[in-house]
Amino acid sequence: MVEQYVGKWKMTSSDNFDEYMKAVGASFASRQMANLAKPSLLIAVDEQGVITMKAVTTFKTLEIKFKLDEEFDETTADDRKVKTTMSLADGKLIQKQTWEGKTTIIEREIQDTKMIAKCTMDDVVAIRTYEKDA
Repeated sequence: MVEQYVGKWKMTSSDNFDEYMKAVGASFASRQMANLAKPSLLIAVDEQGVITMKAVTTFKTLEIKFKLDEEFDETTADDRKVKTTMSLADGKLIQKQTWEGKTTIIEREIQDTKMIAKCTMDDVVAIRTYEKDA
């Protein structure tokens, strides 16, 4: 059911994201930019089942293309080189990133008309809320 995620989303709130960025090891400068950025997220799926996720901010645009349950290389906004796997479970789009023996999980879930992204690193949790952008 990845279709429910397709479209353009704009971030409306971000809670505890600075602590999460610290937990993943982001530099102070990266965290400052991340805290200022209000990303738009564009999600699309093509006929081959390849999903494109594009995060657009005033600082930079990041795009990943993937198939569910297939590991791929990703460079994050704070320049970490990670191995990423995206999967669907219980209606949630789950992004698992691993690097240097560490793992972080970003769970995206549709609740009513919002998309809630729960970012977890060890015991630190950040919640970012997006609304559909018409």
